[in-house]
Amino acid sequence: MMQTTTEQVTEPSEQAIALFLQDNDMDRLTDVLVDALYEAFRIMDDDAVAERLH
Repeated sequence: MMQTTTEQVTEPSEQAIALFLQDNDMDRLTDVLVDALYEAFRIMDDDAVAERLH
């Protein structure tokens, strides 16, 4: 039986990204985008592990 979990994923809004660009805060924008990419890889890895168990 598969267990379903609900996770809160924090994604930067378009407005937040626009503010990073407006403020020329490229380092912070890069940090946010890299964090989102790592989260996407973690989710894909979790899915791959679940598929291998079936």
